[in-house]
Amino acid sequence: MLAQLFIRNIAVIEKASIDFEGGFTVLTGETGAGKSIIIDAIHAVLGERASKELVRSGASSASVSALFTGLEEETLSLLDQLSLPREEDGSLLIQRDIRLEGRPSCKINGAPATVSMLKQLGPKLVTIHGQHESYELLSPEVHMTYLDSFGGLEGLLEEYQAAYHALRKTQQELEALQTDEGEKARLSDLLHYQIDEIEAANVQVGEQDELEAQREMIRNSEKISQALDFLRSILSGDEEREGLLGGISQASSQAAKIAPYLPELEEASQKLQEAGYLLEDVEGALHDISVEFDPELLESIEERLDLLYKLGLKYGGSEEKILEFLEDCRTRLHQIEFSDEERERLEALYEEQKHRAIALARKLSEGRKTASSQFISQVKGELAFLNMPGVQFETEIQRVPLYAMGCDRIQFLVSANKGEPPKPMSKIASGGELSRILLAIKTVLSGKDKVHTLIFDEVDTGISGAAANKVGQKLKQVSQNRQVLCITHLAQMAALADHHLLIEKHVEEERTFTQVQELDFDGRKREVARIIGGDQITDLQLKMAEEMLRKG
Repeated sequence: MLAQLFIRNIAVIEKASIDFEGGFTVLTGETGAGKSIIIDAIHAVLGERASKELVRSGASSASVSALFTGLEEETLSLLDQLSLPREEDGSLLIQRDIRLEGRPSCKINGAPATVSMLKQLGPKLVTIHGQHESYELLSPEVHMTYLDSFGGLEGLLEEYQAAYHALRKTQQELEALQTDEGEKARLSDLLHYQIDEIEAANVQVGEQDELEAQREMIRNSEKISQALDFLRSILSGDEEREGLLGGISQASSQAAKIAPYLPELEEASQKLQEAGYLLEDVEGALHDISVEFDPELLESIEERLDLLYKLGLKYGGSEEKILEFLEDCRTRLHQIEFSDEERERLEALYEEQKHRAIALARKLSEGRKTASSQFISQVKGELAFLNMPGVQFETEIQRVPLYAMGCDRIQFLVSANKGEPPKPMSKIASGGELSRILLAIKTVLSGKDKVHTLIFDEVDTGISGAAANKVGQKLKQVSQNRQVLCITHLAQMAALADHHLLIEKHVEEERTFTQVQELDFDGRKREVARIIGGDQITDLQLKMAEEMLRKG
């Protein structure tokens, strides 16, 4: 459950630390006091979008931290899958920071995390039911989701969807093969031409770089030859001068003669001798090198490079890309030449996959029909308790061609007035009726998941009197095995709660501040009285409030 929520610099809340208990907790306060901000803060730690507009005016950043306890092993296992640390006591601490400048950040149990991780964990921690979800109830797609959840059909649906996607993939492959014979012939001729052209060129990886280097050497052959001749004359000498080799040899000989008399010259003598050996090696290397200008070879290289350049323009640029294009052409040509065999294979596979998908879709449809009767019966029972005994609530299931959700189109039909036929909820239900229908459905579905915290954001909108009292009783009933938090404006709801949090704002030094406090019995009495009659609380209202609290 949600044990603690810490908010800093979120809208009008400068700092608030809220401790939550199990059971049924209501949050009340005047309009604009900041109740919705608390819901926004919880949404943030669950991975929903956190706008920079949430940051309190004058602050550079905001943060929300939420502590959850009593987690299911399934949730803890998800931490392991996400490579996030576990706490010894099985608790979970989520922190979300929002900055005006720079990137926002998330932490889970002190470790850096991503918003994606929060979104994976969120549905296992808290379920929030707000007014927006009441209107989502108008969508038939949501109806199917509810029915599948009630019937425990999620696993079967996943199995069907895997089969359906495999079927669609095979269908797309078959469609790609549906080319007329003329087009196949034209494509085959083109592929043959491209393959022959590339194969005839015998392209080798790295060939272009080698040829370009060889071309540059031939183009500069005269300059290279002159440099080689100069080096040889420097080393070996010519008619005009003695070479380095002769000079070094003489110097080494003279040094060797006097070294016995001058020990300090011995090292220098050895180095002269080594230098002579090195220069001889250089001379030997130069002797084996010859560069001549070969116009025929240069022309051949130019022609080869021109061919590679043209192939590159047509087929991909580098030798690697050209060869990749060649392999692709061979593959496509093989597919065309053996398209009949491939089509037969795919058609057989398609029929097999279609048979499996249809069988799973029918099984899914039967499961939905079975679940529907039980679901309708239980929802009607809950609606009767919520002062909607005369409402007709039915499930319309239509058979449709296979699609991602099976072979059914499902929507809930409602009639709030006796004698009127059930119609789609979008044409019948009011806001108050939607709230109670949503609560009835969520009550029926409450045992189908392992989420311990349910939050109802003004689920009592549009109702009053006895209906409000029944909604409160139902929320209290649900809270027997769930933590239920509810934002309400109704005294009947507030009086039934196990715990009561008051959200109120005040102004200090031209700034608005919101604070949250847990009310004792006397505080609850005054707040319930305020809800009944407004700011001018009378003794009669206080007496009524006390009576409601003692009955609750």
